[in-house]
Amino acid sequence: DVGIHLALTSEWDNVKWRPLTDCSSLKDADGYFYPMVFPNRNYPGRAILENQWKIEDVEKEFRAQIELGMKYLPHISHISGHMGCSFLSEEVRALTSKLAKEYKLLTDTDLQQVEYMRVDWKDKNTAARIDAFITALSKLEPGKTYVFVEHPGLYDAELKAVHHIGYENVAEDRQCVTEVFTSEKVKAAIKEKGMELIGYNDLEEVVRFRRRSTETLKI
Repeated sequence: DVGIHLALTSEWDNVKWRPLTDCSSLKDADGYFYPMVFPNRNYPGRAILENQWKIEDVEKEFRAQIELGMKYLPHISHISGHMGCSFLSEEVRALTSKLAKEYKLLTDTDLQQVEYMRVDWKDKNTAARIDAFITALSKLEPGKTYVFVEHPGLYDAELKAVHHIGYENVAEDRQCVTEVFTSEKVKAAIKEKGMELIGYNDLEEVVRFRRRSTETLKI
């Protein structure tokens, strides 16, 4: 299944993009999105939260992105927020949930029944990342549903061209993620531990089942 990664930022220094709509409160002086959502010492004054953003501009832009995505990919299953933009504020979080329901999509703001799997692999090479990932898998608890978010990519000219202050090794980093995700060692560990890999379409059923279970317990 395929999702729409809603964006309110354009973080790379040499590769920039503009919003789809005339959302003036979300654009910098050159008409691009700001590079950051939250204040960042490397980009002073250039975060959304440091500027006078408007919720009506966020809604207009989110709607445009969702509708453009669904125009070309009618099988869209979910939306998520780039750099945490769907968690910009409680107001934006509520807006994202509202839009997800309206367009019949799942969203990262509605995953209360799912836990995030986290792996500490910063500055590790591919072999060490694979080991760290398998270690993290061994700590997951039976009967629970987890989501793991990362950025697979390729060490090629396209990713070598993107970077920002504090994250200069994008191509190398994301090639490592690809190698972890396709590792036979990782695949074997998942099979050995009896884990089931699912997508967002399957996750919808999990969320609904656990909501029903919670409601039954409340009654």
